[in-house]
Amino acid sequence: MNQPPTQPEALRFPFAEPPPFGEPVPVAPGILWLRLPLPYALDHVNLYLLEDGDGWALFDTGLGDERSQTLWTAVLAGALGGRAITRVVVSHCHPDHVGLAGWFDERFAPPVHMTEAEYLTTRVYRQDTDDERSRASMARFYRSCGLEDAAVSGLLGRGLRYLTQTTGLPPAFEPLVAGRTLRLGGRDWRILTGGGHSPNQAMLWCEADGLFLAADQVLERISPNVSVQPMQPSADPLSEYRDSLRELMETIPPDVLVLPSHRRPFLGLHQRARELDAHHEDRCARIAAACRPAPLTCAQVVPVIFHRALDSHQLGFAIGEALAHLNHMLANGVLAVETGKDGLLAYRTL
Repeated sequence: MNQPPTQPEALRFPFAEPPPFGEPVPVAPGILWLRLPLPYALDHVNLYLLEDGDGWALFDTGLGDERSQTLWTAVLAGALGGRAITRVVVSHCHPDHVGLAGWFDERFAPPVHMTEAEYLTTRVYRQDTDDERSRASMARFYRSCGLEDAAVSGLLGRGLRYLTQTTGLPPAFEPLVAGRTLRLGGRDWRILTGGGHSPNQAMLWCEADGLFLAADQVLERISPNVSVQPMQPSADPLSEYRDSLRELMETIPPDVLVLPSHRRPFLGLHQRARELDAHHEDRCARIAAACRPAPLTCAQVVPVIFHRALDSHQLGFAIGEALAHLNHMLANGVLAVETGKDGLLAYRTL
């Protein structure tokens, strides 16, 4: 007798509603979930506080803007009982994760744990790169993608926005190395790292208690941005990201409580990792179909995978993400690229 097809296991959500901004709630013994606002379409970031001796260890910091600083001041004095921040773990270099590292350093001088790649990338991004050569290089990159001059102008100067959203770094850091153990909040956490979304994002897995601090690598309902950056136009971050998803499924059991940096905590890590991988496979298939009748530029591929109007902020991410898929398909022999006038790149399906 034929068996009915196996239905994919649905994700499970132990917390029905997310807490209000600035009001930490328990998610596991000794661990608090704190949400802070973001001024984007994705309007929040999740941070996690772990009881650590006489104070609190912190997993990610939030954006380095005035609103986040005000909320943190109230949380420190109120819900955390005036206890100090003893250590800070920063998963990666994006402003909503590292933004207040300098602010906390000024107040508590806690050790800051980061992977070397993420610490050094943050320092690079913190430099003022809005000089003529940098702007010219970025302009060439975006024009090679097929963007018109008006769109290119709107995307230049993003590095300066990074400066306004971060508060600096301490001059020294404690390196997070994949495979090693970090004792944090009375638990032993195995350090895991993964590329694609950022150079070498750190995640923490407590095998004994079935807890996984996933940062941005695995999120429910939404997929983390996987982008090619102007400084590495030929990079293939999507291969790194998909490899990371497979490594997580090989390393961590499926029934851990996933504590992500956006949306809700959930159970069902393997199911969600498979969904994310299938999402990118589907995008590649749509791009291959679109590029078969005639070659397309990266800008022409954007509406193939993004079906909504994009503002300047969103367009930068969309171009980077579309190019990540194109480079991934080039590396796997699905596409070929043609260089036209003024360096314009067009992609065709083989």
